[in-house]
Amino acid sequence: MASTNPTNGSKITPKISSRSREKRTIDEEAGPELKLGEFQHSSAITVSEARELLSMVFKHRLEQGKYELPKKDTERGAVVNKTQEYLEIFSRFKNRESVEAVDRLLNSQPDLDPFEKAQLGSLCCDSAEEAKTLIPSLEAKKSDEELQDLLNEITKLRNFVDT
Repeated sequence: MASTNPTNGSKITPKISSRSREKRTIDEEAGPELKLGEFQHSSAITVSEARELLSMVFKHRLEQGKYELPKKDTERGAVVNKTQEYLEIFSRFKNRESVEAVDRLLNSQPDLDPFEKAQLGSLCCDSAEEAKTLIPSLEAKKSDEELQDLLNEITKLRNFVDT
């Protein structure tokens, strides 16, 4: 909002301030070769794990009396609700046992990066071809047969829980 200079009547506009943007020294890319910058060796979780984690945190804080669910009509409440809706819709595994089973299965694959494991657990691809299209770095790490076996195991866990 502009205000008026009392001495000469000209309009004064507020100075726009912004944070300086950190310059990237490396391109981040999840292509045939993973280039994740500062996140290269970081842990990653599936959408189902994020849903479970957020639910556990909210439940614990409510039980401790340290948290109050934000009102839906506030900005914070809208963000929390949208996040919970997203996680509920895209979470492939809905209970703690299945989330832990998928985590154990994926962590038994030492040749995969945490990012690839999280993607496989979140996307639940039907075929090795689909997985390699969506996660190109798998191409050099798993044969189609090995990857299909892993995907079949993930599918079994999903079907076991859904029935």
